[in-house]
Amino acid sequence: MNKNKMIQKIDELKKQRNAVILAHNYQRGEVQDVADYVGDSLGLSIKAAQTDKDVIVFCGVYFMAETAAILAPDKTVLIPEEKATCPMADMIKESQLEEWKQKNPGSQVVCYVNSTADVKAGCDICCTSSNAVQVVDSLDEKKVLFAPDKNLASYVDDHSPKEIIPWEGYCYVHDDIRAKDIMKLKQIYPDSEVWVHPECRPEVIKLADKVFSTGKMVEEARKTEKKDVIIGTETGIIHRLKKENPNVKFHPARKYAVCRNMKKTTLKKIYLSLKNMEKKVEVPQHIKQRAEKAIQKMMRISDSD
Repeated sequence: MNKNKMIQKIDELKKQRNAVILAHNYQRGEVQDVADYVGDSLGLSIKAAQTDKDVIVFCGVYFMAETAAILAPDKTVLIPEEKATCPMADMIKESQLEEWKQKNPGSQVVCYVNSTADVKAGCDICCTSSNAVQVVDSLDEKKVLFAPDKNLASYVDDHSPKEIIPWEGYCYVHDDIRAKDIMKLKQIYPDSEVWVHPECRPEVIKLADKVFSTGKMVEEARKTEKKDVIIGTETGIIHRLKKENPNVKFHPARKYAVCRNMKKTTLKKIYLSLKNMEKKVEVPQHIKQRAEKAIQKMMRISDSD
C-alpha cells in the first residue's frame, strides 16, 4: 500500500471508529501530518481530556498514552507502538520514589509528566516543561523532590526560591546537546536566536536566548522576526516549524538529537492500530485514581495562568 492510499485508509478508519489522532511534536513528519492535533505534553493532555471522540490514537511514547487513559477514562486509548517507551521515565520506579520520600520527610514531590503512571500516583503534583516553575512555586513546602529529570530540576532551581532536590534522571536526547554544538552554529549564523528546551544541560541553557517547551517554540515561531533560529530539542519539531513558518530557517542544534522511540510510530502502525483496535492502553484503577489527582492539580494551575 503506497503512502497516499495509507493516509486515505487512516482517514476512513478514523471516521468509522469516531477516533482522534494525537501526535507529539517529536513524531515523524508523516505522522504529524495525519494527526488531528500536534502538540507538547500539556497540550496533548488537555486535548485528551476534552475530546468527544470514542477512540484516542496516541502517537507518542507510552507514558503519554497512559496520561490520556487516565484523563479520558470513558475513551478507548490506543498506542500504535507499545514498545515506544521513554528511557527517562524508566529511570525511576515506584519503589525508588517511595524510598526517596521516606528519606526526605516534610517534602512535597513534583513529578514531570515524563514519568510512568505508578510514579505519578506517588507524587503530590505533576508538571510539564512549560509549567514546571509555576507548579513548584504553587507548593506550600520549601523543600521539593523533583523527579525524574535533573536538568529540568536545575532549570526550576534557577527560577524558584524553593529548595529543589533532583532525581538523577535525564533525557538522553537533550542531554546529548552540548554547548559546543550551540557555539559552532552561532559562528555560522551570528544573527540567529537560540531556543532550547529546559531538559537541556545547564551550560546549554546559559547560551540560549529563550528557553521553551516545544509548545512555546511553536508559538514563538509564528511571531519571530529572526531569519535564523537554532533549535535545541529533538529534531522532530523542525518539520512542524518549517511547515508553519516557511520564511524562517530553523537549524537543529544537533542534527542527531533524535528520540529513537518517538520515531517507532509509522503510518502503517497507525493504520493497523485503527483497523484492529490495538494496542489498548489500560491503567489499573488504584493507580489511575491517585495519578489523576496529581495530573488534575497541575492542569488547574495551568488553567489559572
